[in-house]
Amino acid sequence: MQKKGLMLGGLAALFIAGGALAAGPADLNAGMRSLMDRYLSEAQKKEPSLKAFSAEEGKKFFNAKRMHSTAKEERSCSTCHTSNPLNPGKTPVGKTIEPMAHSANKDRFTDPQKVEKWFKRNCAWVLERECTPEEKGDFITYMMSN
Repeated sequence: MQKKGLMLGGLAALFIAGGALAAGPADLNAGMRSLMDRYLSEAQKKEPSLKAFSAEEGKKFFNAKRMHSTAKEERSCSTCHTSNPLNPGKTPVGKTIEPMAHSANKDRFTDPQKVEKWFKRNCAWVLERECTPEEKGDFITYMMSN
């Protein structure tokens, strides 16, 4: 009887964890969970087979270098944030940026409005366009995995 209870408890935990992973990292607050759910829903409109965001894709996105059309320079998220999300970065004018990884900066990814503000600003600076919902979800998933 005890084994059966443990097994059912373990299966329930796997089921719950699996559901949480489908929408994004498990340690997000309710506001960020809602934002990640929205990103997933929007991303699934373009890619119906998408079941979850990818930390690996988020890492590739974070480190990918792109040539900016007007500045004629390579830019990436890591240009300012460093290639290690656990480290502080610097803005182009030298101002310190707190680490991107949630584990190194517990305030990171707690306010959905701030997240959207910075995605809008930084995606325009790096990509010269808005980030897609899938890029945002992958990015946050990667930052929460560090």
